[in-house]
Amino acid sequence: MTALKPQRLDSRDAAFTLQLDALLDRAPEISADITQVVDDLIAQVRADGDAAVVALTNRFDRRSVQQASELVLEAAALETAWKGLPADLRDALSAAAARITAYAEHQKIAAFEFTDAHGNRLGQRVTPMDRVGLYVPGGKAAYPSSVLMNALPAKVAGVGEVVMVVPAPGGDLNPVVLGAAHLAGIDRVITIGGAQAVAALAYGTQTIAAVDKIVGPGNAYVAAAKRRVFGRVGIDSIAGPSEIVIISDGNTDPRWLAMDLFSQAEHDELAQSILISPDAACLDAVEAAMNTRLSALGRQDIVRASVGHRGALILARDFDDAAAISNRIAPEHLELAVDDPRALMEQIRHAGAIFLGRHTPEAFGDYCAGPNHVLPTSRAARFSNPLGVYEFQKRTSLIECTPEGAKVLAPIAARIADAEGLAAHAASARDRS
Repeated sequence: MTALKPQRLDSRDAAFTLQLDALLDRAPEISADITQVVDDLIAQVRADGDAAVVALTNRFDRRSVQQASELVLEAAALETAWKGLPADLRDALSAAAARITAYAEHQKIAAFEFTDAHGNRLGQRVTPMDRVGLYVPGGKAAYPSSVLMNALPAKVAGVGEVVMVVPAPGGDLNPVVLGAAHLAGIDRVITIGGAQAVAALAYGTQTIAAVDKIVGPGNAYVAAAKRRVFGRVGIDSIAGPSEIVIISDGNTDPRWLAMDLFSQAEHDELAQSILISPDAACLDAVEAAMNTRLSALGRQDIVRASVGHRGALILARDFDDAAAISNRIAPEHLELAVDDPRALMEQIRHAGAIFLGRHTPEAFGDYCAGPNHVLPTSRAARFSNPLGVYEFQKRTSLIECTPEGAKVLAPIAARIADAEGLAAHAASARDRS
């Protein structure tokens, strides 16, 4: 079989920046055809509610549902799925859930109040969202970790109701996903998917109550639907393909690094795995290890496509240069496999999650370390954050003026309002003077 040959780049080359930018230009645009289909599906759900959801579910998921109520799973079904899982899997999911919850508890936004010099009370009130929708891929896919990562922060935030939608092609549901839903305390599970599920969550139907925010991954139609309903509801993000960058000093077992790179490449053909090192021998050793360890994978074709077209081994001048390259990439996941990862971390400005040291593979973050695995992709780490409790909490400003304090604020507000030509604002302020 043909050897796996990731692209080689050298930051000393004059064309390096152009080559790197070309490598990073990989986020697929949502086509006009998909957008048109999604717009039509959303319009059907808005117009016909339950009837449209039932018809579209039967059409796309090959089902024979008569009433929307048949799409709702009872809590007992989730509990049965949980109890039917192997004991060791239940233990692993429970341990992961406990760690995710413990980390999320530290993320809560605090309310505050203080009194200014004029006796005015100012502050911030924090309240949870009323209802959140979680989209979970269905069919053969089994991502219980995504259920936990999306649902548990919402629960910690105190969201009133967490609703999960999951498609059931041909009526099949994955018991691991349902078991995770039980463990996470999800309040309601509805067996629908696609753009129609996003529309139902955003606008509501006779059976499905509208939510305040929609989170969770999906295909291109789901992503397009989330983009379309944003504004009506909040969304977490429009996620791109998975990605990992590793900076290595050459002292980590190359077999470990090869598998760490594969851990993202196996997601899909558009995933990106990049190794940066100032040590050319490190790059050679990892490439050799990749070819040795590839045969152990069950998704070899996907890994070959991902690494062959999107992967890269980059020779940096030094670690300062490696950090600068990583910051330009702004990766979803960044492993610092070096002797002093915390020193190197000080140079990192943009990354969704940083994994410090040789014994901290990205896979720990995907499942059980504690921090959320829903992270900004496609260079969005420059301006975006991991999913967390704060995504499900609302901040409300508080202002309470005393008569004396109002007299201080009135002329300030009125003068600025005059400058803006807003007479009612100015008069409203002066009334309190």
